[in-house]
Amino acid sequence: MKKILFKISSFCMALLVFVSTLSFTIESHYCGDVLVDSSVFGSVESCGMEVQQKPSSKECDLINKKNCCSDEQLVVDRQDNLKISFDKLDKEQQLLVATFIYSYINLFTEQQTENTSFRDYSPPPLVRDVQVLDQTFLI
Repeated sequence: MKKILFKISSFCMALLVFVSTLSFTIESHYCGDVLVDSSVFGSVESCGMEVQQKPSSKECDLINKKNCCSDEQLVVDRQDNLKISFDKLDKEQQLLVATFIYSYINLFTEQQTENTSFRDYSPPPLVRDVQVLDQTFLI
C-alpha cells in the first residue's frame, strides 16, 4: 500500500511540474456579445460577417465603426523560473536543506540508549554462596 501511495504522489507531482511549465493560447471569436467559436490548438472560425470587399476610405471608416465581430486571444505563459541545478543556493536555502535532511534521517533511526544507572555502584562483596548453603535453586 505504501508503494502505491508513493507512486501516485510522485505521478501527481510530475504532472504538476508539467502543467506549470506548459504554455498555451486560447483564441475566441465574438460576434457582438455572442461567443461564436473558441479554440486552444487551432485557429478560430469566423461567423462570416466580415466585409469581403474593399470600400473607399469614407466607407471604410463607417464600416470599421459598425463592425460587430472581434477576435480575442488569451495567452497563458509558462513558468520559466524553475531551479534545475541546486549548486547555486543561498545561505538560507542551504540551511533549510541541511535541516530538512538532518531531521528526516534522524526521524527513522532508533535511539540506542544504554542503561548506565548502576555504573557507579558496585555489587556487595560475596562472602558466601547463599543459594548453595540454603539449597534454594530456581528451576
